[in-house]
Amino acid sequence: MPRRKRAEKRELKGDFKYNDPEVFAFINVLMKDGKKSVSCRLFYDAMDIIAEKTKEDPLSVFKKALNNVKPKLEVRPRRVGGATYQIPVEVPPRRSLALAIRWIIEAARSRKGKSIAEKLVDEFLEAAKGEGTSVKKKEDTHKMAESNRAFAHYRW
Repeated sequence: MPRRKRAEKRELKGDFKYNDPEVFAFINVLMKDGKKSVSCRLFYDAMDIIAEKTKEDPLSVFKKALNNVKPKLEVRPRRVGGATYQIPVEVPPRRSLALAIRWIIEAARSRKGKSIAEKLVDEFLEAAKGEGTSVKKKEDTHKMAESNRAFAHYRW
């Protein structure tokens, strides 16, 4: 944690092709070892494959997938009188986006076979339908928050 002042939140810029901040954030998280051009190529290849397969706008499929994976609630640990409770809290929009991006990339990387672009395509299409590993992760998070609703009064 910073000792002096809180770190300022930088505005996300748009990407090269779609000029969209969510795409820009996705490409940055997809990047490994500072190789942004590789992650850009992978993402745009995935978008081209989506356009071929579905015959619709790939950006709308991407946005729909992200919205289906974004969590609304999560649990946070809180220590009260020697016991640690899992307290459900609403997820801020910026963290919600970050979690959705992370979960989609994690799910795509854990798939077997194929290239990463094709794995991303499969994950995007499943998430847009409301299926897939990343959507299951969101549902598990919501289920956990729902089951710990009794501790909501400990919220700070």
